[in-house]
Amino acid sequence: MAKGGREMPPCSKTYGFPLYVAAWVPIDRILEKEVEKEAAGINEARGDGEAEAVLLSAKEDQLVLVLGGGGGEGRSGVPNAVLLSLFDVASRSLSDQPLHRLGTEGEIPYRMAMHPGGHGFICSFPKSCRWFQWDVPDSKEPHKLALKSPKKPLHQLEDIGPQLALAFDSEGTLLAAGGEDGHLRVFKWPSMEVILNEKDAHTSVKDLNFSFEGKFLVSLGDSGPCRIWDLSSSTALTSLPLEEGERFGHCRFLPRSDILYVTAMHGVDGKIISWSTSSWKRISSKKILRDTISAFSVSNDGKFLATGTVEGDVAIINSSDLMVQMTVRRAHLGPVTALEFSQDSRLLKSNSSL
Repeated sequence: MAKGGREMPPCSKTYGFPLYVAAWVPIDRILEKEVEKEAAGINEARGDGEAEAVLLSAKEDQLVLVLGGGGGEGRSGVPNAVLLSLFDVASRSLSDQPLHRLGTEGEIPYRMAMHPGGHGFICSFPKSCRWFQWDVPDSKEPHKLALKSPKKPLHQLEDIGPQLALAFDSEGTLLAAGGEDGHLRVFKWPSMEVILNEKDAHTSVKDLNFSFEGKFLVSLGDSGPCRIWDLSSSTALTSLPLEEGERFGHCRFLPRSDILYVTAMHGVDGKIISWSTSSWKRISSKKILRDTISAFSVSNDGKFLATGTVEGDVAIINSSDLMVQMTVRRAHLGPVTALEFSQDSRLLKSNSSL
């Protein structure tokens, strides 16, 4: 989301410090939950079984992003923080100033996973993970949304070192965390009951993703095969092997389908491989670009894929035939570190620390 010293368009902002994590906020679900609470209270107070209409001021053309970053643990003078920013769809612009900013002291946000139900989000820091929730205004206006400081620590994720991958399943009932030390953990959410605890899943866990129905989890490491985990039995189901010269990078299930996509580098070529989730065999493999893929995402409607590269390029790809639909050259001055489509698949956010 930053373009360094170049003049930035309204849709790009840095907010004064390097940004490492970013996610779309499911503002409609957050406000819907608040309205349901108020409606229930109105019904109880009236006693006549009629719900009084409660109007949302949230608009489809106003979206919210949560961002995180900073200067790290050193004495750089750049604080660490998570903040909220408003994106106006009509003008394609991010707010000049954050809606809300919450300092994280000496800890820099490293990875982030948004709860799909709108309950909050989890952030990975150098030593532990923390859970953040929303402070919803009485007016139900998106631009007044704020963050609450974490009150309850996630004991199962304290002092476990940096987690390089975090993910919720589509229902928000499972949480997976993959560590720099190769330790893979999967919990029921929010009870934090452990359902998978694999200390040596990989040398270092690089990426992971749940299948749409939450039956499978795919994980990737710095090297070696891609592993598929059966969450009903808490066991490794199979490993997807590399072909000679390949190096896997990122993994995503296609929503509501039987396809898994894995990015790979083959020499100087970046390619996307599709796998069948019924047979776990390769369906196809296609070279997309001559650059290292540093980020990967799949839209919620399953129609598009997105890749980001170490050179800062972003590409939108048709999921049906893997044809590149659009490329934005030098969208960032440095490597694209994360990509994510909005909930309605209309927008794509990208971020880089440069």
